[in-house]
Amino acid sequence: VGTNWAQDAGIYEFTMGATGQKVKGRYTYVYVFEDGEWKISQHHSSVMPEANKPQAITESEVRGLFQLWNSALATLDSDAVARRYAKKAVLLPTVSDVPRTDYALIKHYFDDFLKKKPQGEILESNVVIGHDWCQDAGIYEFTMGATGDKVQGRYSFVYVWEDDDWCQDAGIYEFTMGATGDKVQGRYSFVYVWEDGQWKISHHHSSVMPEPILGPAPKPSPTKIAEPIKIEEEVEIVMDTSGEKTPAIPK
Repeated sequence: VGTNWAQDAGIYEFTMGATGQKVKGRYTYVYVFEDGEWKISQHHSSVMPEANKPQAITESEVRGLFQLWNSALATLDSDAVARRYAKKAVLLPTVSDVPRTDYALIKHYFDDFLKKKPQGEILESNVVIGHDWCQDAGIYEFTMGATGDKVQGRYSFVYVWEDDDWCQDAGIYEFTMGATGDKVQGRYSFVYVWEDGQWKISHHHSSVMPEPILGPAPKPSPTKIAEPIKIEEEVEIVMDTSGEKTPAIPK
């Protein structure tokens, strides 16, 4: 406080009523006594300098995240497994044709799958690390404790800490083979990254629909299955903390 002036500096937090989002920032106000009242002479507001600092993780730690999921399987508790998935996670299950896109659908799948008492082991791992996200894709083998059966499969996990300039699209697509007219359905997942001024594929996983080969799997109740949507509406930007406008994805 000085003669006819005062300063207040510190950290404040805004709550955006329209979205509920909370944002912290640093502030400085300089007030002057003018025309019989205190008025703002200078106001400086800036983002927290460490807000966009990425969460550090090593390749071995990324591979270790699989063990958190594997340990959840060992509990035989579908709630414990489902809670390993992010709020906007997409699970394309090994033995079900239905994409699982929320907690209830993911838990429903593991209600049945855990009856086999599965335990997994990674045989081949390929890790990619980004800004607050990481990916592990490769081949794993499950031993079904209930029967002793061993099953190998391809896997891909994308882990997120918070938001960044990347996006994911996962679901079901159909190919028409122009040479023969045959139609083939499959499950897909694409992970895209913003690189060299354009969106590029960082990871693409494609697999056959499992039920025609393995037999029918339990289905969620109809109220829990999302309505089909057009492909161009399936892509959603789920990460953006750059503070800059994320380039739009062409429709």
